[in-house]
Amino acid sequence: MNTDYDGRQVVGIDLHRRRTVLVQQTEAGDRLGVTRIDNDPFTLAEQVAGWGESPQVVLEATTDGWYWAADVLAEAGAQVHLAHPLGVKGFAYRWVKNDVRDASDLADLLRMGRLPEAWIAPPATRELRELVRHRARLVALRSGLKAGVHGVLAKCGVSVPMSDLFGVAGQQLLAELRLPDVYAGRVASLRRLIDAFGFEIDLYAKMTSARLSTHPGYVAVQAIDGVGPILAALFVAEIGDVHRFTRPEQLCSWAGLTPRHRESDTKIRRGRITKQGSTLVRWAAVEAVQRVRRGPIAATRARIGGNRGANIGKVAAARILLTLVYWGLRDGHIRCLARPA
Repeated sequence: MNTDYDGRQVVGIDLHRRRTVLVQQTEAGDRLGVTRIDNDPFTLAEQVAGWGESPQVVLEATTDGWYWAADVLAEAGAQVHLAHPLGVKGFAYRWVKNDVRDASDLADLLRMGRLPEAWIAPPATRELRELVRHRARLVALRSGLKAGVHGVLAKCGVSVPMSDLFGVAGQQLLAELRLPDVYAGRVASLRRLIDAFGFEIDLYAKMTSARLSTHPGYVAVQAIDGVGPILAALFVAEIGDVHRFTRPEQLCSWAGLTPRHRESDTKIRRGRITKQGSTLVRWAAVEAVQRVRRGPIAATRARIGGNRGANIGKVAAARILLTLVYWGLRDGHIRCLARPA
């Protein structure tokens, strides 16, 4: 390691589950040293102490494992930058790819001002996301269990006349069924698991609502047709600080609801939506517009859906809804939805 350099250091970090590679560079791109450490907060903090005053540090947002590293680096006095994984995916096409090269390339992009950065959510937002995402995961698992019950009934030739098998009428049907022992045991097991998952889902919904009860944006976006407490909490948690977007079109693009654009010379091609960004925000916007039965959102969905297909109509309406979400989170109210006194 070169200890004679007194300028500001630029450090690229290739963070993995067990080990981390650190590459130190000067602002001109000269390499000062390469260090390999086991993932440990105290070890990483000791490394930062030897990088001089206010070093520029970059790591890639590949998994949620960057949380602890970003916090340790910031507390130790480093200026932390988070590389967007889609912007650095070209690393995979090199002839030689290893951890040192990856960390060096991250440092090069940072010092040249060409790093595609992702937003570093503060700890409070990350905790809220944990609540929302865990509930969403539980709902997905419960849906799989319900599908398993439908599968068992289909094997036994049982017709389900009601739309919701797990409503009052559906539960009565399941209680009165007489199936062979193996199939009856499986249905009973699935129903017990569904009840357990339902308890956890309700618990996390209450925890999220309690945390957001005084959040002005959380209250404001529920004025939008189709947006209830669950979807409102999802928008607040996943979007985070809405002020990082200067206009609602940027939020729609971040959520992956805008079409792809490919332009070269005189050729311009626009395709399907990008589907980049938060999958949950995109899902929530489309889910909400399907609940709307009247108003401009429903009219847009019907008009465009009638001309270009139902899915395109839903996406167009979802962009309008996400625009309203933007104003609700930014201002704490949605002026176009406010009723006169």
